[in-house]
Amino acid sequence: MLEIVMLIVALIIALIIVIKSADIFVDNLVDIGGALGISQVILGVTAAAIGTSLPEFGSAMIATFSGSVEIGVGTVIGSNIWNIAGILGISSIAAGVIGTDSKGINRDGLITLLTGLILIFFMLFGDINWIASVVMIALYIFYLWRLIKSQSEYKKEKNKKESTEEITYNTPENTSIDKKKIAYVILGLCGLIVGCRILVYSGVELARIAGIPEMIMGLFTLAIGTSIPELVVTLSSAMKGLHELSIGTVLGSNTFNILIGIGVPALFVAIPVDKLSLTFDAPVMILVTLMLIFLVKRSGKLTRKGGIILLATYISYAVIRLTVLV
Repeated sequence: MLEIVMLIVALIIALIIVIKSADIFVDNLVDIGGALGISQVILGVTAAAIGTSLPEFGSAMIATFSGSVEIGVGTVIGSNIWNIAGILGISSIAAGVIGTDSKGINRDGLITLLTGLILIFFMLFGDINWIASVVMIALYIFYLWRLIKSQSEYKKEKNKKESTEEITYNTPENTSIDKKKIAYVILGLCGLIVGCRILVYSGVELARIAGIPEMIMGLFTLAIGTSIPELVVTLSSAMKGLHELSIGTVLGSNTFNILIGIGVPALFVAIPVDKLSLTFDAPVMILVTLMLIFLVKRSGKLTRKGGIILLATYISYAVIRLTVLV
């Protein structure tokens, strides 16, 4: 009984650390991005997405090398479903609406959908091996190259709007970067990782005490636990009106989770595929991605109604997976 109480106390303390760290991370990241002339959506799908996805990546790597591969794959797939249906659902309900850039949703939404389909394709052949790993990592490198190109185009458009004079693009931005803000971004990220690690450890221990199966632990306990940084960063961004940053964080995180979170471990160890993951969990991941793209492209924003639809979808998925398909 004492162990359970201590784990619950650890969960609460870790949650406070994560929430405060996310606030510091988002505020200072946006300031640095503004000084460098980087768009919100690019910041979201790169720095914010990769930073907040480190817990999932670390969990997948640790689980794979410790022989608990079902936890690793389950964490990635479960996290991606939760990121879209749960996190964006909750954030849009709380914020009322999350707007986005049409170019961003076309590029990042479609790449997220593509990576999910690629994962299912390789899952059809059984174990996810080094061949699949090489393809996934190469695709992520290509995606980063496209983002760099998009950022270059964004800066050109921004400069054209700001001045009609001839502009030399090698000229540094007028706004200087405060070194303290860089330190705060690093501090916030470290707080997210440490706080999330405590959350995951406490959650896993509580799940084991309750006798929850390994795959279910990955799909829900670890998936939601490791996605708490995305939740607080996305929710904080949405509430502050940084809409493109919030959606970009989720889409970038999902892409990173699959291509790197599964791709890198598969480079060293063949990852077996659970039948239900192939026939139910992965298709649900594709479904919620399609739902998000449809809901956003229809009106150019994710409304509270759309958020309710996404969250209801996640709840339905969780109920079916935990009660019918265990």
